[in-house]
Amino acid sequence: MKKYILPLIAIFCSEAYAQFQVPEAIHCGYDFTSYIVVHPHEAGNDRTIDGLSIVICDEEGTPVVNENFSLSWKYNNQPLYFVRNYKIDANNKRLDNLEEGKWFYYFAQNHYLVTVANTFAADNYFIKIEDIDGEANGGHYKTQIIPLASYNMYILCESEERQQVMKFGRKMNRPIDVVMEK
Repeated sequence: MKKYILPLIAIFCSEAYAQFQVPEAIHCGYDFTSYIVVHPHEAGNDRTIDGLSIVICDEEGTPVVNENFSLSWKYNNQPLYFVRNYKIDANNKRLDNLEEGKWFYYFAQNHYLVTVANTFAADNYFIKIEDIDGEANGGHYKTQIIPLASYNMYILCESEERQQVMKFGRKMNRPIDVVMEK
């Protein structure tokens, strides 16, 4: 019986040690989620244009539907429309005044964004930008359909960012810069 006690204690101790080790992959709040950010503006003016409708679509401009959460973890069985970022106060309440507070999505500033799953195959989709409210922005802009690429996705977890920095090509986590024409 004594010859079994020492090996059992060794196994128990090694299992206990393994349970209390810090895991190698620490997850962040943005795991499994990416964002696409769009900055539509006029030539020579950096101000983001108000009153636009931006949606993920196919090459004909038909909005694609997020069937069974296949494209995003939000808006099941609905088209993926971009929303405008907004500012919040110290109590996380939405502000109407863009001069105060901090951006809700710190990385998107005063732009449009949509959340997608990290498995979103951006190279297979497009974005369609339409001016739905010509009154709000002082003009009527032409509709544009722009192809997406995997580098358009914001990967916000640090480990993913480090891997992307090592690759050549366009830098990650930059908004899609769109110059709108009247």
